[in-house]
Amino acid sequence: MPRQISYRWRLRELMAARGMFTVAELMPHLTERGITLSSSQVHRLVSGTPERLSLPVLAALCDILDCTPTGLIATSAQNLPARRAADEEAPINLAARRPTRVRLTPEG
Repeated sequence: MPRQISYRWRLRELMAARGMFTVAELMPHLTERGITLSSSQVHRLVSGTPERLSLPVLAALCDILDCTPTGLIATSAQNLPARRAADEEAPINLAARRPTRVRLTPEG
């Protein structure tokens, strides 16, 4: 059965829980751990949901926020409805398949 996987980036929540509310408060902690990112890169990390993240940055964030990757990234999965197989019998709507008759009228 196919599954749909989703995740929620919780960096902003965890920062707020530890009294950090701005990018400027996070940047020195990253620098202490050898992570050099521009303020715009850190802003994107905090305000958005990253699609790619290096492991050193993830490890530094977990160390700063005293959490694990599981606390920083909340995942969920749900089953998708099964698709109908091609060989299953389904009622055929003949009206949708039948062409409509054309009426010709004399020009005049």
